[in-house]
Amino acid sequence: MKHWAIVVFASLLEVVWVIGLKHADNWWQYAITIAALVYTFKLLLDAGNHLPVGTLYAVFVGLGTAGTVIADILIFGAPVEFVKIALIGVLLVGVIGLKIVTPDQKGGHQ
Repeated sequence: MKHWAIVVFASLLEVVWVIGLKHADNWWQYAITIAALVYTFKLLLDAGNHLPVGTLYAVFVGLGTAGTVIADILIFGAPVEFVKIALIGVLLVGVIGLKIVTPDQKGGHQ
């Protein structure tokens, strides 16, 4: 469970660096963007030692996508559209389903 929590945190950091790619306009915002990007992938590499990498990546990308869309709506005033929200819901159902049916690897690889 700890490793899935790391994937969720990495997904939140993904939202930070994706927003930073579009909206950074000074050195410290670029520094935060780069730090979030590097740390995100460090977390994914660590989690990949304990979780099936295909499922890990699908969960990471799905949560990051949902988080980015939600941040775009809440922070930047993107229009709220029923279809967009419904599709994010379907995406999250798929991500949760993948997580439920995929067992953690025992011990990871050495």
